[in-house]
Amino acid sequence: MTAPMPIRVLLADDQTLVRASFAMLVASAKDMEVVAEAATGRQAVDLARSARPDLVLMDIRMPDLDGIEATRLIAADEDLAGVKVLVLTTYDTDEHIVDALRAGASGFLVKDIRPAELLDAIRTVAAGDSLLSPGPTSRLIARFLRAPDTPMSATGGPDGLSERERQVLTLVARGFNNTEIAETLGLSPLTAKTHVSRIMGKLGARDRAQLVIVAYESGLVIPGAV
Repeated sequence: MTAPMPIRVLLADDQTLVRASFAMLVASAKDMEVVAEAATGRQAVDLARSARPDLVLMDIRMPDLDGIEATRLIAADEDLAGVKVLVLTTYDTDEHIVDALRAGASGFLVKDIRPAELLDAIRTVAAGDSLLSPGPTSRLIARFLRAPDTPMSATGGPDGLSERERQVLTLVARGFNNTEIAETLGLSPLTAKTHVSRIMGKLGARDRAQLVIVAYESGLVIPGAV
């Protein structure tokens, strides 16, 4: 049986020691490999286009081009549609995390995360899921996202969704996973997953992270009410 291809990771951080630490950690995992390292946001975008990683581990604060704008450029590039971005930050109260999620990041991590959790996070996002911890994510959005007058992102609003889909979207925004959505609404996990996939298709969202942003920006979920 052929072994699965390793997850190709691009590391983007302006601190050499931080990159070296993450590189050693990623290289220690049998199912991952580091394909490139970037010291600036511009390098991260260029290397994403040339190295074609599965995932970019992106620091928010970098010279030349910050991680938010680099994430936006990667997410907007149709040739890089399969590249996921996992944002790194020093504090889980960083308001720039919301901007990164708006820009197309699939989740965020605090830099002092335990090594095993970092590797699990890379696997989660590379598999197409979002890394959204309900507590920190809800607190961040409640603090920094205005609704409903905030301009819409590239995704559409929820007006075209059915009532059931709006219910599902509301629960996604509150940090529920598919199993929890299924239990709350009396659905099977497969049906909940299907609803989430259809909602992403209707709204043009890359992943669950963007669904959270849409739910708050549209006013479907009110900041502070979660």
